Amino acid sequence: MLENYLPILIFLILGILFGGMPIMASYFLGPKRPDEEKLSPYECGFEAFEDSRMRFDVRFYLVAILFIIFDLEIAFLFPWGVVLEDIGWFGFWGMVVFLGILVVGFVYEWKKGALEWE
Repeated sequence: MLENYLPILIFLILGILFGGMPIMASYFLGPKRPDEEKLSPYECGFEAFEDSRMRFDVRFYLVAILFIIFDLEIAFLFPWGVVLEDIGWFGFWGMVVFLGILVVGFVYEWKKGALEWE
């Protein structure tokens, strides 16, 4: 019974080796010349000026959430475009309604000032 799992075990071992060997090779064979500039924290091209545990403005999270929402909704357009001929007019008008709701949400966010950065 266990011999049926041997190909899976071999596949896992080879996957770990093919994934881990380049990382290990770069660690052992790569140059190691650290200096103060390479070890310093990088923040938008200038030195960090505050504590790393400071609170972020809620606008950072709002923009991130809005980006994820619209990005995922737009991702629905690709499979819809591929099968448009198969789903016919029902699928077309369904996507028109979907995009209409998307546009209404975008206009609402715009009017509320969620996209403004002061």
